[in-house]
Amino acid sequence: MNGNRAVLYLRLSKEDADKVSKGDDSASIKNQRLLLTDYALAHQFQIVKIYSDDDESGLYDDRPDFEKMMTDAKLGEFDIIIAKTQSRFSRNMEHIERYLHHDLPNLGIRFIGVVDGVDTDIDSNKKSRQINGLVNEWYCEDLSKNIRSSFRIKMQNGQFLGSSCPYGYRKDPKNHNHLVIDPYAAEIVRRIYKMYVSGYGKTKIAATLSTEGILIPTRYKREVLGENYYNSKALPTTRHWSYQTIHTILNNETYAGHLVQNKVNTFSYKDKKKKAMPKEKWITVRNTHEAIIDQELFELAQKLQKTRSRTLDQTEENGIFSGLMYCADCKHAMVRKYARNRGEAIGFICRTYKTYGKQFCTSHSIHIKELQEALLASVREEARSILGEEEIRELSDIQSDTENADSFAMMFEKVQKRKERVLLHRQKTYENFVEELITKEEYLEYKNRYERELEELEKHQSLLLEQMKLQKEENGKFDAWVESFKDYINIEELTRDVVLELIDKIEVNCDSSITIYYKFFHPQSDS
Repeated sequence: MNGNRAVLYLRLSKEDADKVSKGDDSASIKNQRLLLTDYALAHQFQIVKIYSDDDESGLYDDRPDFEKMMTDAKLGEFDIIIAKTQSRFSRNMEHIERYLHHDLPNLGIRFIGVVDGVDTDIDSNKKSRQINGLVNEWYCEDLSKNIRSSFRIKMQNGQFLGSSCPYGYRKDPKNHNHLVIDPYAAEIVRRIYKMYVSGYGKTKIAATLSTEGILIPTRYKREVLGENYYNSKALPTTRHWSYQTIHTILNNETYAGHLVQNKVNTFSYKDKKKKAMPKEKWITVRNTHEAIIDQELFELAQKLQKTRSRTLDQTEENGIFSGLMYCADCKHAMVRKYARNRGEAIGFICRTYKTYGKQFCTSHSIHIKELQEALLASVREEARSILGEEEIRELSDIQSDTENADSFAMMFEKVQKRKERVLLHRQKTYENFVEELITKEEYLEYKNRYERELEELEKHQSLLLEQMKLQKEENGKFDAWVESFKDYINIEELTRDVVLELIDKIEVNCDSSITIYYKFFHPQSDS
């Protein structure tokens, strides 16, 4: 390999903490940099860039600087990657096979592990690279099991292990596994409970707090407490309290002084995705910290939620679907359908059919239980399709994620760099003509060629700018949709507030299937 442009990759993570604390500071970022710099200079490699990931696990490839490095690799920015060891690059066997034995060789890039002698230019040490990959992965698996076991014991002992405290609490400065009350936020929590038991609905409470300019929990933690807090469900534009935020606070037993943990867990040590744990696997420890509300108030809030839910389901005037049900054919509103001899509302039927018979419309009807089940399943499906990273990428009709925008921006930057080079060449050509290094005919030929290329590049940039503008508009529409659905991925019951927030209308077809017209989006059919 002729290229000698090298980059250094440095990485440190919590999995190395024990080694570093025991005096082996060779794993530190500083010492990795010195080691790799000395190696590059000794082998006459030209260091063109240094990438460094601190506090990032080698099991995943979504490390910030690692991703930048692989993007630059595809752009042909360097020829060699130098790391302290193969494990600094990755501890995941799948990634070793993908990157060291497939992607990098195809890009013509060499990988060197200084300490363990890994070198992808040497075919004979491929087996040792694979063995190293397995050993590194086994190490991470054992470490993960030990950490999980340790965490479980701490949870059972009533120690708080969350990265961020529930709104209303902060970590005790003397013991970060213990919660202490945050006076300001705790007062907001108490107010939410008092408003709810006084008869306010969750949407009304959210609207009241928003109108008064009270910061939502995410913004409060960032802007007031100064925490580096990240909420995957909150958009940068989110400013208003939502129904689901109030719902979550009203159902969080932490406010009564008890810890409930292990509600979610990762699928495996190699997968960051979370899964909800069944209730029997939750770890509950009572009276672990000072309560913000008393037990009686918490239990009253739970009781009222169940009572109001049943009332909304059974009351005709205030039913959760009132004013939203329409016949798919005649487009007129539907009316309640009652059980014979009992007078109980059991569903909806087309008003036109009920009044005039088959002459004007057919018997469109649906049972209330079927309607509730279909709508609940649809809301969950929509929330999952929006919030699941892989599913988002499949929504090509709205191109929701930012990959296309990033791609357009990257192409625009490449075109701009080419324009700058062409302008430089044109200037150099003129200087050569002035210095009589080329003839006038040669100068004019070069000049015309460069100007034609500049014209094409400017057209390309105009097109990219238009595409970026359209993409931004589409992403804005999608953001509004996500903002409405972000809280409903695990919704368990429908309420009037939820239905009104998400849905414009529901049409019932002649086969009793429904078409749901969500706000901000296209209709969804359920068969």
